[in-house]
Amino acid sequence: MMMLAPDDVARKAGPSVNPSSRVQKMVNVLGQQPRYLQLAQTLINEIQSGRFPVGSTIPTEFELCEQFGASRSTVREAVKQLVQLGMVVRQAGIGTTVKALNSEGSYRQVMQQLSDLHRYSADTALQVLRKETIEVSDASLCAMLQAKPGETWLRLEGIRRSPESVDPICHTEVYIQPAFRSLTGIEDDPHTPIFTMIERQFGEQIARVQQEIRAVALPANIARLVNAKARSPALWLSRRYFNKRGEIVEAAVSIHPADRFSYSETFQRGWSGT
Repeated sequence: MMMLAPDDVARKAGPSVNPSSRVQKMVNVLGQQPRYLQLAQTLINEIQSGRFPVGSTIPTEFELCEQFGASRSTVREAVKQLVQLGMVVRQAGIGTTVKALNSEGSYRQVMQQLSDLHRYSADTALQVLRKETIEVSDASLCAMLQAKPGETWLRLEGIRRSPESVDPICHTEVYIQPAFRSLTGIEDDPHTPIFTMIERQFGEQIARVQQEIRAVALPANIARLVNAKARSPALWLSRRYFNKRGEIVEAAVSIHPADRFSYSETFQRGWSGT
């Protein structure tokens, strides 16, 4: 069984996990956690125990409200955690279907400081190669964007350059919510984060950023654009920008050749030791 990834939800740091729980590939995340996390953990356990096999649907929100004696908002937030983990997918007219027994991502975290992203954009430049509006229909893309099939999003494709590298440091795909697809000035201001442009032009406010990182093999089509060897080690990095209503405003997926990008983060202990 798996743990409910702590970085998928905004929470305070807690005590380290008991080693015995790692052996069982399971961790108890209850403690003083919000109710929706408790429900999410229960659903994870039930999926992994076989109560809800892959391909089956879990109970509806109404049924879960009755079963848990919880409010609809609590149940919706619990199910949302499973969607973000890649374990279930919501489908209109069908329900919430179990997609996997474990989380898709090998490492996932919620960004804490937007200033880090401002600094990254200021130090690098985005060169837009293609700008188009697309009708999203692919199931995996709809899941990533939390979009309904048929929605029209603005898609950007480009490469990002750094003064420290002769070759591009990454290939980037950006998806912008339909409400903001008329965004302007992207090509003229390569050092300003796109989410900042959206905030300025539309009065929107980014409340949180969710980041996921994976190790991948560099796809051949992207290798050509960044002047790197196909199938060489690369870092796949996804960022999703949410507003205060929990809606995705922007989603960006970048792939970095391994020798051109490193990610460093410092963690500060937030609890008292015994």
